[in-house]
Amino acid sequence: MDNSTDYLGTGWAFPPTFNKSDGAQLVRAEDDICQSLQILLSTRLGERVMQPTYGCNLEELLFEPLNPTVSSNIKELVRTAILYHEPRIRLNRLDLSLDPVVQGVVLITVYYTIISTNSRFSFVYPFYLQEGVSPIPT
Repeated sequence: MDNSTDYLGTGWAFPPTFNKSDGAQLVRAEDDICQSLQILLSTRLGERVMQPTYGCNLEELLFEPLNPTVSSNIKELVRTAILYHEPRIRLNRLDLSLDPVVQGVVLITVYYTIISTNSRFSFVYPFYLQEGVSPIPT
């Protein structure tokens, strides 16, 4: 087993999957961090009973028009959640862009550095700001 990235952590894969021979499927290193960010950004504050401050509360901005104020609020919510709940990374930059294919989707791109390895990565979280706005194809 390669121990070169053990210090980045190991966690359950999301969504949790199990098999008879190995039990729970696990993810390691950079994959664990990406899945941790996915869970963090999709969790509402107070949703975890034992960690009421865990989460991001992006849902409070659903159906808001994407203007500079909402954009700033999204960035601040994401920045704060990462600062308090993902100590393995240093946030370098946050970008927001509208998905060119799916209407109503804001792509939140998180550029970060893993502190222990000084390796840079990016993570894209699709936030459905205005769900159900695309016309139904006929």
